[in-house]
Amino acid sequence: MTSQNLQPSHWRYTELDDRNFQVQGQTLFYVVVLFATVLLVTLLFHYARWVCRHHSPPPETSHGAANAPLPRPSLGLDAAAIDRLPIVLHGGAPSEVEEAGECSICLGEFEDGEKVKVLPQCGHRYHCGCVDQWLATRSVCPLCRAPLPVDSAGP
Repeated sequence: MTSQNLQPSHWRYTELDDRNFQVQGQTLFYVVVLFATVLLVTLLFHYARWVCRHHSPPPETSHGAANAPLPRPSLGLDAAAIDRLPIVLHGGAPSEVEEAGECSICLGEFEDGEKVKVLPQCGHRYHCGCVDQWLATRSVCPLCRAPLPVDSAGP
């Protein structure tokens, strides 16, 4: 290569004008106000979280003890209502209600002659043990969520 092809690069420091990078007084004022606003909102948010978390009133109980847990209402059926559900023997051919002849709780297939419980509202069938555990905590059908009567008077 010849020296004619290589041209030295000349930096022109005069083209960089520091006046383009100066912050004007009005811009600085807006930046400070914006920063202060964000800081104030953040502090108010954290204060509100602290107040809600640490200064909530204690739960009232009928016994007067502030630290005693409240009794949780039972959402399921009682044992007598679960025992009154009809039990049938599973046949070989699936009906319209039970599509594949399987328990939708444990996904186990029903055997011929096996005892299954039928829910009165919707007619869905389940293994006795599976649906008994389900209905002890919930009073709806596991498949279609049809409500079952919660009272102990019977279905």
